[in-house]
Amino acid sequence: MPIHEKSLIRPENLSTHDNLTIDGVDVSGDWSTFIKARVVQDYNEDLQDEIAALPGGENIHRCWQCGSCTNACTVNALNPDFNPRLWIYLIRMGFEAELVRDKDIIWQCVSCNKCTSACPRDVVPEGVMKATAHWLELKGYTPKTPSTEFDEIFSNQVIHTGKIEDGAVLLGFFRRTGQSPFQDWVIQMGKQLAMGLPIRMLMRMGLATLFHPRTRGWDRARAAIEEYVEEQEAAHRKALGLGGSSHDPHAPRQAQPIPQAAE
Repeated sequence: MPIHEKSLIRPENLSTHDNLTIDGVDVSGDWSTFIKARVVQDYNEDLQDEIAALPGGENIHRCWQCGSCTNACTVNALNPDFNPRLWIYLIRMGFEAELVRDKDIIWQCVSCNKCTSACPRDVVPEGVMKATAHWLELKGYTPKTPSTEFDEIFSNQVIHTGKIEDGAVLLGFFRRTGQSPFQDWVIQMGKQLAMGLPIRMLMRMGLATLFHPRTRGWDRARAAIEEYVEEQEAAHRKALGLGGSSHDPHAPRQAQPIPQAAE
């Protein structure tokens, strides 16, 4: 499943002669563009299996590189460098270092699911993008994104209390991401709520944010959920060849060295 588009070849791998004549024929410029030979030293034969082991990546093996995902992609319409088809190709070929070079834009997927609707092979490209972003975080190539931080805070509150308290989630997110809780939009939203909600309900919301009440009889359910989450996290880390437990969401992750391909 080779990709032949010139736009997908890294500029440093292209060689062009401004003035070149061969056997009396002027082949200057684009006529003399060559792709430099490259010895691949960053091959990871388990890369596809690693992505497939994460939620959303299960069907990556179905891709036949038709390009429907990229053609339908909302983000690609604004940024041509956002290319799900290329990244799936790199994953299936095992080119880890090539994939990591785009680590700063892979997370920009907006989950519009246009790619998933257009895919004729049920690859679920949107899921593959999420799995790839998660893979980058687990491998230590990128820090946790704000959306990951929010998901962890939201999930942890549900797991530990059996309830969803919006105020606690919001404050926890601001604290984790180093943001001030006194932002203009938060203050404006608070004013609107204060004007539209009964005093009793506002008091209950405030107390819930401070004391974190729990659902009755939640202990057994919480233990079962925590056990399941721990099993899933351990399975994901094992699939990626990472040791230890990831139960602590703040545990530091060590970035793996990225081998340089020889030109």
